[in-house]
Amino acid sequence: GGRSKMAATMNEKDLVRVHNGFFDLISYQNMIKNISLAFFFFLLTASRSRGDEGHEMEEFLKREHSLIKPYQGVGSASSSHWDLMGNAMVTTEQVRLTQDMQSKQGAVWSRIPCHLKDWELQVHFKIHGQGKKNLNGDGLAVWYTKERMQSGPVFGNMDFFTGLGLFVDTYPNEEKQQEAQKKRYTPRTQRIFPYVSAMVGNGTVSYDHERDGRPTELGGCTALVRNLNHDTFLVVRYVRRRLTVMIDIDGKHEWRDCLDLPGVWLPQGYYFGASAITGDLSDNHDLISLKLYQLTVMRTAEEEKQEEEVTVPRVDNMALFIEDERDEPMSGVTVFFIVLFSLLGSIMLAVIAVIVYQKWKENSRKRFY
Repeated sequence: GGRSKMAATMNEKDLVRVHNGFFDLISYQNMIKNISLAFFFFLLTASRSRGDEGHEMEEFLKREHSLIKPYQGVGSASSSHWDLMGNAMVTTEQVRLTQDMQSKQGAVWSRIPCHLKDWELQVHFKIHGQGKKNLNGDGLAVWYTKERMQSGPVFGNMDFFTGLGLFVDTYPNEEKQQEAQKKRYTPRTQRIFPYVSAMVGNGTVSYDHERDGRPTELGGCTALVRNLNHDTFLVVRYVRRRLTVMIDIDGKHEWRDCLDLPGVWLPQGYYFGASAITGDLSDNHDLISLKLYQLTVMRTAEEEKQEEEVTVPRVDNMALFIEDERDEPMSGVTVFFIVLFSLLGSIMLAVIAVIVYQKWKENSRKRFY
């Protein structure tokens, strides 16, 4: 009897143990499931972002179009995806496009054409030198163009380029010329340098360096990027024919809007690059990285049909962006005569008004009598 009672007690204990073990297993499985779901959700939200006009968008880093440390073989090895040009040199920390010396120019160009419809290029750069404010120059440029490895006057690249140029201009050429000629600068046209601007060229349009590219500028913003102790970035995003440029230069890891323009048509198969130039004034123009992301925008079948094959770069309503060359700041003499004739005209109008009023009063009196 004692043995059977003992067996019954053991059986009850075993049942409790099995029962508890079963629920432990279920709770463990649930925990694994929850962790898996949380991880999956994290990956999904990390890889997805909201695209232009609320469309779903995924982004992927394209290493063959990206320039990242340790820059293995850049400019020398046949296995590298990048070529160096001019005075550009590779160090362990950056690709130095120019040193802080006069009359230097250098560039780095991708060897592989980009055939992506939608993309984002993140540029990590640094501009620094011994020169004081406005005693430094000239700036750097980021390119997406048909041509590559062509030196020239546009921040170290050729003029009459075909494609997109984004300029970080550090020297105010036009304002210095205006000062030399003792011309007045209107607040409408005055700007603070360094200045970031964009231009789309079709192979027939020249960049006007003497006027800091104003006649062909699509938009831009001031970006005080010289001699900073923190990292400086800019991003160029091209999605659904919309060009957006943002900057992160305040050390806060926040993007700030610089340019947002719809109706920009850029062909596929162009090359990414970066270049810089110095003249009588100089700076170190350093490129730390170029990271290209493929943006996969979810389009409807109808939207896919609307995608047309672009062969020549263009911007819708380009006439709105081309500055009128005749629209120059007025001289002091011109302003004086405009004010003088305005005053004379006002006096004459006042005299005529008084005469008309007196005549009307006389006529009114005659009517009453």
